[in-house]
Amino acid sequence: MKKYLIVFLISMVPLIELRGAVPYAVGVGLPVAPSCLVAVIGNMIPVPFIFLFAQRVLEWGQDKKLIGGFCRFCLQKGRKGGAKLQEKAGRGLYVALLLFVGIPLPGTGAWTGTLAASLLNMDFKKSMTAVLCGVLLAGTIMLAASLGVFGAVSLIK
Repeated sequence: MKKYLIVFLISMVPLIELRGAVPYAVGVGLPVAPSCLVAVIGNMIPVPFIFLFAQRVLEWGQDKKLIGGFCRFCLQKGRKGGAKLQEKAGRGLYVALLLFVGIPLPGTGAWTGTLAASLLNMDFKKSMTAVLCGVLLAGTIMLAASLGVFGAVSLIK
């Protein structure tokens, strides 16, 4: 149970998210299906809160002494991600959001994608669906990569 809790918590951490939780779960030998489910749930729990509140909190905090730099960084990251989405997507903005979240590259993921969707004033339900599908895609990619890496390591032993 402790290892599942670690998977859950890792998947909630910005920038690491499910991309770190799935390899951890495979690496410590947890069963694939339940650990992936826990990682997806953990990754998705912050998403609606990010969409609904992050922009307001970050804009409020950007001129505060202690947190201003962090808030400005997050706003800049979200706006940059949103600009990339709009530039590449055209009319397929929600598909672009899905791919932005789903392709496990540094700086992409549910946190950044959701913040970008919020900053672009995208539809809440469509954004949540696109982000969930992106998280599932990222989980599939990370699971395949993790099983390949850890499978190769076990052959060496």
